[in-house]
Amino acid sequence: MKRTLLTASATTLFATVALAGDALLWQDNSLSLLVGGGFELDPDTQQTVTVEHVSGWSKGDLFIFVDGINFDGDEDIGGKDTAYYGEVSPRFNIGKIVGQDFSGSLVNDLYVATTWEFGQNSDDNLLVGLGVDLNLPGFDFFQLNGYRRFNDTSSDLESYQITPVWKITIPVGETELVCDGFIDWVIGEGTDHLHVCPQVKLDVGMMTGMEKGKLYAGIEYDYWKNKYAVPDGAFGLDSNQSTFSGLLKFHF
Repeated sequence: MKRTLLTASATTLFATVALAGDALLWQDNSLSLLVGGGFELDPDTQQTVTVEHVSGWSKGDLFIFVDGINFDGDEDIGGKDTAYYGEVSPRFNIGKIVGQDFSGSLVNDLYVATTWEFGQNSDDNLLVGLGVDLNLPGFDFFQLNGYRRFNDTSSDLESYQITPVWKITIPVGETELVCDGFIDWVIGEGTDHLHVCPQVKLDVGMMTGMEKGKLYAGIEYDYWKNKYAVPDGAFGLDSNQSTFSGLLKFHF
């Protein structure tokens, strides 16, 4: 299975390169700093630096992020005081590829959705499924992706993932408040867990004369049920997590 997943991961990356061969319509890059405490199955306090890239192409879109995590000199369950985790998520627009318009009052676009998960203390996993962009009032965007998970170390276990992603912008005086985030709900044999991670941040750059959408400050809420798919109470461990982190985010 390891070899199969490595091949699948290489295929995902090849598809990403193929996507990048189309005309670039737009892109955004950002660098974030998160500082928080109260984490479970990891050292209590940690700082995370996140690099993100999101872009739209003539045949789809692409999202990439990598977290670099510092555990304040403490060791996590892998015996390290630092860790990294990332995802590469290209989606391929079905309508634009086959020349068919699937848009309507509720549905904007349909996609083949893929994700490659990788990390220092996690397996290389491949997710393949379908995605849809929905037209919902008040949302800048709302995506709903459903995947079949191909897990590196549990090839005989079937698991599935549902992931909504959203963004809402609210005018506040002379600036804006942005509420965005995601939910990962994984169901399957021995892998059930729920991860909810919204951010609420104020465009502080606009308040200091910077261009709109450049500098944000706010908070991130991080909730897990059965974190890392570890059942709460197993081996005497608390794997249900509810914690806040301070956030500073710069777009470039």
